[in-house]
Order: sequence, then C-alpha cells, then structure tokens
Amino acid sequence: MGHAVLIMFLAMSLIPAGDMAGKLLTGQHGVSPVFVAWSRFAMGLMAILPFVRPPALALLRDGRVWLRALLLAGGILSIQSALRTEPLANVFAAFFVGPILSYALSVLLLREPVTWTRTALMLVGFLGVLLVVRPGLGGSPGLLLALLAGCFYGAFLTASRWLSHLGTPLALSFSQLAIAGLVLTPLGLANLPALDAHTAGLTLASAMGSMLGNLLLLVAYARAPATRLAPLVYFQLIAAAGLGWAVFGDLPDLWTWAGLSLVLGAGLVSALLRR
Repeated sequence: MGHAVLIMFLAMSLIPAGDMAGKLLTGQHGVSPVFVAWSRFAMGLMAILPFVRPPALALLRDGRVWLRALLLAGGILSIQSALRTEPLANVFAAFFVGPILSYALSVLLLREPVTWTRTALMLVGFLGVLLVVRPGLGGSPGLLLALLAGCFYGAFLTASRWLSHLGTPLALSFSQLAIAGLVLTPLGLANLPALDAHTAGLTLASAMGSMLGNLLLLVAYARAPATRLAPLVYFQLIAAAGLGWAVFGDLPDLWTWAGLSLVLGAGLVSALLRR
C-alpha cells in the first residue's frame, strides 16, 4: 500500500507538471493550444503502439468509442486554451467540475445509486468551482474555458464507465489516442511552431508528463484498491498550486483559496465515503 501511495503522489504531480509545460508553450512561446493538444495524443499513441494487440483495432468501428474520444479531445483542447492566460491552480480548480458532472450523468444515464450525502458534497464542490470561476463577478473567459474542459472531462468519465466492457484499459487508451490524434491532425499540422530545442523539449515534457502520470495512475490502481487511492487524486490541486507559484509566481486570491478548499474538502470526503 505504501508503494502505491508514493506512485499515486508521483502520478498526481506529473499530470499538472505536463500542463505546466503546456502553459509555458502557449503563454511564453506563442505555441497554439491546438498543437499542444495534438502533440499529446500523437506522442502518447507512439509510446503505447508497440504494446497494442490487433483486437484493439476493432474498437475503431464503434461510434460510441469515437464519441468518447472526441469528448477527451475537446477537454484537452479547452484546458490548453485556458492555460494560455490563467494560473495553473485556478484552471485545475475549475476543471474539477468534471467529477461533479460525471456523478450527475452517471446517476441520470447509467442509473448508478445516489446518496444524499454524496449529492450534498457534490453541491459543495460545485460551489467551490463557482468561487474560482465567479461568472459575471470577475471571472475571465479563460476560466470559462477551464470550466468547459471540466464538462468535457466529466462526460468522458461517464462514457468511460459506460464503455468499460468493450476492451482492456490499454485497448481503450489506444482508441482514444488514435481517434483524438486523427481528428486534430489537420489543425495540429496547420499550427506547427518553429521547433527549436527549447520548444521541442517543452512539447516532449507536456506529452510525457501527461502520459506517464496517467500510466502511473493505472500502476497504482493495480497495487491497491481504487477506493483507498481515490482521495489522492485531489493532490493535483495542491501540486498545481505549488507549481504555479514556483514557476510563474502565481498565488491564488482569497476567493480562489476558498474555492480550492471547498473543492478539495468535498472531494476528499466524498472519496473517503466510497471506502
């Protein structure tokens, strides 16, 4: 269990680190968010392709699998667009509307059981997201994009539960990378940046941080029950706040700290209740 926890902490640090590299690309080097999103899918696909078996190709004939992959593509593209102008911690806080939406969609569409306690905690988390985004009260278009990214991701999570029986995690990962990469290829190639050593390094760090983080997440879940590790997913918020301060000098304001605390607290309690 101890090794799984350490792996989980590393995974939850690598994911925001990958997004930090993406923010450096879009914010300081003028790279298009479309290219950053596309490069993630393309490099991730190349990394797992040697391990993919022929039965995984059959998934590409299923329209539901395409829908799931397009939801992920929309989420990654939206979050990279948000990171161009917004602090890392703010974007991650708004993005965490995803698990809240996934809970609601799973209840409505997949008929999963609902409890009043978890519903109340989801509403508290949503209030935290609103405190960060503050629509109409100082919120910015970038944060609305982060909110949109979270909505895409919440729908993607629900679709993943819906379609989990279609194939192995590796096969489903292959399908989402292949489809999203294919769809974004024309836009990605149209927005190719001048790839000097610095830009190429950040592009690689962005893609590999995301891919390795999600890979280590699967490794951690193979070593310990998901219900025990679920609360650690919210460590991403802490890592994002720390990286944003260390690299960009961004410190959340009072309202954002309040929102972060509500999202983190509600998420941790909700995850602990599933144990």
